[in-house]
Amino acid sequence: MRILIVTLLYAPDGGPSAPLFQMLCEELVKRGNDVTIIASVPHYPSGRVDPSYQGTWIQKSIENGVKVIRVRIPSVDRNQLPSRMLQFLAFQIGSLVAGFREKYDAVLVTNPSLSKGIPFAYYAYLRNKPSVYFVADVYPDVGIETGIFRNPGIVKLVTLFEKFCLTNSDLVWIFSDSFRTSMRRLDVRDDQLALVYGWVDTDFIQSLPRQNHFSKEYGLDDKFVVLYAGNIGLSQGLEDILQSAYHLIDFSEIHFLFVGDGAGRGEIEKTAVDLQLTNVTFLPFQERSRVPEVLATADVSIVSLQSGMGGGSLPSKTFSYLASGRPILTIVDPGSDTWNLVQRAGAGIGIPPGKPEQIAKAIKVLRSSPDLCRQFSANGRRWALANHSPSTAAAHVENLMETAIFRHN
Repeated sequence: MRILIVTLLYAPDGGPSAPLFQMLCEELVKRGNDVTIIASVPHYPSGRVDPSYQGTWIQKSIENGVKVIRVRIPSVDRNQLPSRMLQFLAFQIGSLVAGFREKYDAVLVTNPSLSKGIPFAYYAYLRNKPSVYFVADVYPDVGIETGIFRNPGIVKLVTLFEKFCLTNSDLVWIFSDSFRTSMRRLDVRDDQLALVYGWVDTDFIQSLPRQNHFSKEYGLDDKFVVLYAGNIGLSQGLEDILQSAYHLIDFSEIHFLFVGDGAGRGEIEKTAVDLQLTNVTFLPFQERSRVPEVLATADVSIVSLQSGMGGGSLPSKTFSYLASGRPILTIVDPGSDTWNLVQRAGAGIGIPPGKPEQIAKAIKVLRSSPDLCRQFSANGRRWALANHSPSTAAAHVENLMETAIFRHN
């Protein structure tokens, strides 16, 4: 099967989806498929294009059997919505030029339509090809809840674009079961929806020793480390974590580690300074080769979303945490997919957003319960191996593409 995939981020770009789609594409190739992916040149999370990719406007290569087409976009400040929109527009126009003559049996396009709506209109709608539209976050909901979309006109426009892609696709691949209600509101039929959870490289991310090169480098060997790794953005509700750190300031053995970057990092760091949190360290995104050791440095790993966001997102870091074999503290809405997933896996404790004292209490419980931590760790690793390996995901996605072809024809 000839599969065309259009997505903004692809390895070696930053962001959690970039390595995920690299794994997916390579696994699909191993299964005998011919895979072409159109993505932007590496620019995430800063918005600045990697200097090594500032050459030609369209760059083509074969990487582990995958035909990769990268589209040049301008360097911008991603903290400003107009700047992001400029990048999105440049990518959409470039992706049309880059893949104009590509031959394929089915196309997979990732949301949001703000950055891929035009490619969807061409590769799926105008060329009348079987299509799958992948929804990782619900739009416009995410933009409204984070305050990015404040203008009612923008909300209507985003809703219109998203509905076009959703209703004109043969299948809508949802990342979270809790998306179903939102999808119905956006006029998606129930028989269009297909749930495939996220995946993680379970060979790369393993349950490594707690003391390692990374923990030694940053003086964390003798600490009980509470880790948040990933996007430090507007929807994570990280203030709760800082407030819990404030409640634990007198417990010198407990240390909070933030590894990542994003639009909210400056404000979060300012809050930490204002609270005089000497038990908090901020580090930038690390090289991919260091990620297993970063995750292994945790005694507890945190997934956090602000109140109201749990029904519209399932952070991909959850699967990495499971694979790393560390207890997970979910600070998300009870009953959300993230909450339910960790509880089904038996891999951690859930605390609702807005309750920093309870978060602090849960951390103290885990600190004093090594047997419980070992059980959570073993359960999480076992669950990841059974349910979230790249080969499992590729088999599901291959089935989605075949189903889209069957329905379309």
